[in-house]
Amino acid sequence: MHPIRALALISVFSATGVHAAPDADAAAGKKLFVSNCAMCHTVSPDTAALSGPGLFNVLGRPVAGLPRFGYSKALAAAGAGGKTWTPAELDLFLKDPGAYAPGTTMPVNVANEANRRAVIAYLATVRGAAARPKAAAKTAAPSGEHWSDDQPGRIHEVRASDLAKPFATESAGNPPATVPRPANVLPSVPAGFSVNLWATDPDRGRIMAKAPNGDIFLGSMSRRVIKVLRSSTGEKADTVTTFASDMNRPFGFAFWPVGPNPEYLYVAYVNSIVRFPYKNGDLVATAAPEVVVPHLVAAPGAHTTRTLVFSADSKTMYVSIGSASNIGEQIGPRPPAPLPEWESRHGLGAAWGEELDRGVVLGFNPDGSGKRTFATGLRNCVGMYRHPLSGDLYCSVNERDLLGDNLPPDYLTRVKEGSFYGWPWYYIGSNEEPRLKGRRPDLKGKVTTPDLLLTAHSAPLGMVAYQRRAAAPAAFPAAYDGDMFLALHGSWNRTTRTGSKVVRVFMKNGVPTGKYQDFMTGFVVSDKEVWGRPSWVEVQDDGSLLVVDDVTGEIWRVRPAKNN
Repeated sequence: MHPIRALALISVFSATGVHAAPDADAAAGKKLFVSNCAMCHTVSPDTAALSGPGLFNVLGRPVAGLPRFGYSKALAAAGAGGKTWTPAELDLFLKDPGAYAPGTTMPVNVANEANRRAVIAYLATVRGAAARPKAAAKTAAPSGEHWSDDQPGRIHEVRASDLAKPFATESAGNPPATVPRPANVLPSVPAGFSVNLWATDPDRGRIMAKAPNGDIFLGSMSRRVIKVLRSSTGEKADTVTTFASDMNRPFGFAFWPVGPNPEYLYVAYVNSIVRFPYKNGDLVATAAPEVVVPHLVAAPGAHTTRTLVFSADSKTMYVSIGSASNIGEQIGPRPPAPLPEWESRHGLGAAWGEELDRGVVLGFNPDGSGKRTFATGLRNCVGMYRHPLSGDLYCSVNERDLLGDNLPPDYLTRVKEGSFYGWPWYYIGSNEEPRLKGRRPDLKGKVTTPDLLLTAHSAPLGMVAYQRRAAAPAAFPAAYDGDMFLALHGSWNRTTRTGSKVVRVFMKNGVPTGKYQDFMTGFVVSDKEVWGRPSWVEVQDDGSLLVVDDVTGEIWRVRPAKNN
């Protein structure tokens, strides 16, 4: 670090009660940044834009001061008020982004003071001249997809035979700016359905799960809590409790054993798995959590969501772990062991280095023993689900970035044991990743093609199969029985926005047909702005569908307007 900058940094931290950050902190901060922040933020003006603002020259820059970036209204207001990014301001923001700027889209906080100090010290070293203007971007390849055409009932079909060429367009850095929900505006649902606000969660939980007794569990990584929401009528949540708090960024959770009388709630932290004693009806945890898996991966940063599912017989705990990078560019040309030996231990196509046990679904025994690789090549299986009838394991996968507006499609697929889905060397079957050309020719023809392709950069998350019970007061029409609902969180790496909606996946004999249909829309305001981003879906015992929007914290309930 430059001595003058270091002295300035020391003086600011001293004035705010935060200790000085020497060069050693900057080195540690770089490691933290690479493993936790680099997936979304660049530190070079010459690097393609990602989903977060570039952080070169951030110290001294006005808050929300990067031109043409889609900041949240909250941060934009802070910048308009004259705030600049000093070490003290960055410390406040990183400690709790949601408290610093309510409504910010920054999903991850840095709770540890020493880690914050190190990251800020590193950012103080990141400088660079402003990027020169780029040549005009190529026109987006036609894809038949534009958010303004989204409406309930619109059908989509993305075919593997029609994929765009790599780099057919420039890679867009177009994260959505979030705006308040307009007054008296509700999401759009199909004719014959009604929608009402079921609950509002100030902690903006993202993931839901239904307990066997019908209680809805809701988890927030940023606020480190799991809540229980109970509805006596189905129409609104009238009891809300905090089941557990002060957790290590909880994401996935699942009840064990499968069936009507669970004994534990398992929770996936960012790098471990714990379980709480649980019986039906518990509104708060009755004991401290027991550590089941103390360590998941060597490099826990980048994609930090971990989703949990148990097999139908309760004997296998599946854990999905996303990649540590976009395409594993830094892992090197070969694994630390001969390739056949490596794949016999870690699975077909398994990556190494910082990507060891990343982009995979792992299997464990319920007590945490017996770790094994179940499937590989899944860049980021954020949503994972066991189909209640077939028992098939499903993943909704957020595919790689920076190949252009329409490439590659995200997808929903059944995940079979021992299968390889391509990441990082291939995508959507045997389409070779051009940035890793020639690295793994032996894998060509060994890639499992997904069941359902989605518009590129849609960011699919939670899903649920609709099982119709005719006697349920809010049961959907018979035509929905067996289909799946899937939340699309929405794009950032696409010039024309896509996603930010819930779709209906058409199924036949428990398998996606290849087509899906808009079901809940209306969250997108423009190519730059959205007021909502659906993240998860669940079906109540009364047959109604619940949809979480993790921007507003609102949970919507959809039911037929009249009994069908």
